[in-house]
Amino acid sequence: MDEKQQFEVWKEDMEPVLTSKVEEFHMLGYDKATKDEIWRCVTERLRKKKTYVPFYSFTDELLNLKASVYMTWLTVNSYKEPEDWFREFEESEK
Repeated sequence: MDEKQQFEVWKEDMEPVLTSKVEEFHMLGYDKATKDEIWRCVTERLRKKKTYVPFYSFTDELLNLKASVYMTWLTVNSYKEPEDWFREFEESEK
């Protein structure tokens, strides 16, 4: 079963779940959580799996995403970002 994942096809169907998850994170104090970031977090985690992920498993992953996992993902991705932030900081000091 070597099917290619097509998560983007499911994004519109997942809109209510994403909205719910954003509201949950906002209630927990993570006010800057967005639908796009949560979507990226879940899809990047699932793309690493070697097997095909069916729709119901994807929904389950999204519904069970913990704030700690999301925050860890944000932290790791902030380190992966290019170092443009430092360049912008240096330019603003000039």
